[in-house]
Amino acid sequence: MGQSAQKIVSLDNGKLLEILNVAFAEEWLAYYQYWIGAKIICGFMGPNVQEEFEKHAKEELEHAEKIATRIIQLGGVPLLAPSDWEKHAKCKYEVPVDDDVVSLLKQNLESERCAISRYQQICDMCFGKDHETYRIAIEILQEEIDHEQDWENFLADIKRCEACLKTINNCEQTI
Repeated sequence: MGQSAQKIVSLDNGKLLEILNVAFAEEWLAYYQYWIGAKIICGFMGPNVQEEFEKHAKEELEHAEKIATRIIQLGGVPLLAPSDWEKHAKCKYEVPVDDDVVSLLKQNLESERCAISRYQQICDMCFGKDHETYRIAIEILQEEIDHEQDWENFLADIKRCEACLKTINNCEQTI
């Protein structure tokens, strides 16, 4: 970061770099969680959710790239070893316990909620103090909020479909 840019940043650079590395680690873990979920998913609406998982994996990787670039601009070094990602991340990688759509959606929903909290923390920290990091964090935060809504919508659709199927089954049993 240039001298003028350093002068307008009025916060603890070390603390910011620490939090950005936490976010960086979490983005890599989120990428993998979506990527592996897209590979193993099965069940009702599986192909639709698989497509979304692949899209979200790509977006999480883009987030990691933005965060890494900002860490370097601030004079830091992104976590270099993948083994460090789980050590530093507060939003943990959730090993899939089941390959069905609902289980994977619920796992990813919780991960998105954690990511929302992380980027809100960065926004709060940087607002009025580091405009560029704030801009990056708010952009990522908006995407994470969209991701949460996607998973809530899929889960609501599945619930409605299950209710319809239950109604249909009850009607068939009475005929």
